[in-house]
Amino acid sequence: MDTTINERVRSLVQGRGIVQKTLAAEIGMTTDALSRALGGYRGFSALELARVAELLDVNVYELITGEQDPAKVRVAARHSFDHDTGTYSNGTFDSDDDHLEDIRLAYVQAYPKGDAPASVLPDSPDTVRGALGEGFVRRLADLLEQHLGVDVVRIPKLGTAYSMMLGNRAVIVVPASGNWFRENWDIAHELGHLVDGSMGVGDVAEAAANAFAASLLLPESQVRAVEWRTLTVEALGELVWDWGVSTDALRRRLSSLNVAVPAAVGEWLSVTTPQLLRGRSLPAARWGDLIARKREAAARRFPTSLINEHERAIAEGRLGKGTLAWMLGVEVDELEVAEPELRRGTVDELAGMLGLTSA
Repeated sequence: MDTTINERVRSLVQGRGIVQKTLAAEIGMTTDALSRALGGYRGFSALELARVAELLDVNVYELITGEQDPAKVRVAARHSFDHDTGTYSNGTFDSDDDHLEDIRLAYVQAYPKGDAPASVLPDSPDTVRGALGEGFVRRLADLLEQHLGVDVVRIPKLGTAYSMMLGNRAVIVVPASGNWFRENWDIAHELGHLVDGSMGVGDVAEAAANAFAASLLLPESQVRAVEWRTLTVEALGELVWDWGVSTDALRRRLSSLNVAVPAAVGEWLSVTTPQLLRGRSLPAARWGDLIARKREAAARRFPTSLINEHERAIAEGRLGKGTLAWMLGVEVDELEVAEPELRRGTVDELAGMLGLTSA
C-alpha cells in the first residue's frame, strides 16, 4: 500500500505507462525535479500536485491523504437494457445531471463539513433481508433509511434511477413515476451498485446490479417454493402484490432460474402488472390499495434526516428556506418552519454601534 504522496504519484505514473519527461513538461517541472520527487528526495508543491491530479484525472484530496475524499460524489446510473441487442444505455444523464446537482447541494448545505452519518452498506441480499425484516418491500425506502442509513430520494422529471455516494452517505435517487413495482426494482438495483462499491457503469456492472436486485426481491428459495403447476391467476396476483415486483421481472426471474411454469402462468405474466392486477386477479375492492401505491410512488420524497437538518439550520439562521421548500415541493412563502427571532438586544447593540438611540 502506498503510504506517501510520492509513492502514490509514482504508482499512478508507472501504472499508466506515462513518460516522465512528458509529465514533467505538462506540470511545469524539470525532468530532474520530477524524478527526485517520485523518488522521495523532494516534495511536490501544492500547485504541482493540483496539476498532477488534473492530468491524471484523480482526486487531489485522495492523492494527498491516501483516503477517500469525504466530499467526493460518486454516481452510478440505471441503464435500460435492450433485450434484442443485449446492450445497456442511458440517454437521459445530461438532462438528469442538474437534478443530481440540486440533491448534492441539499446535502452539502445540511452537512457543510461533510459529516453526514455514514451508511451501513450490506454485503449481500441476505444481509439486507435480515436487516429489514419480513415484508420489507412494502416500506423499502423507509426501512433502508432507518436500518441501513441508505437514503432514498424521489423526484419528478428524472429519466432514470441513480445511486450516489456523498462522502460516506449512500443515496438512491428514483423518478417519481407512479410505478411502485418498477421503483422497488430500481432501488434494489441501485443498492447493488452501492454494495459493489465500484459504482461502475457498463454491461458487467449493470448485470451484477440486476442480479443483486433479483436475489433481493425474488430469492431463489422463495421462487422455487411456489407450486406453479396449480397456481391460479388470483394467487399469482397476490404473489406479485406481496413481492412488489412487476410481471416482467418475475417472468425473467423464472426464466433465469429455469423454473418451468404452465402455459397459463406464462400468458398471465406476459401482460403488464396493472393489467394482471386490475383486469384479472385483484378484486375491485382492492383497487384503491393499488391506486394508493401509485400515488405514493408519484410523490416527492426526501429522507427525514435530511429534512430535519435543514429545519435545524434554518432555525439557527445558517440557511434560508429555499432548498427545503424545493425538497418538499412547496413555495417558500408557504413553508412553515421555525426561524431565528430578532432579539431586542440585537437592535440595541446595532443602534449603539451606529451612534443612534433606539426607541
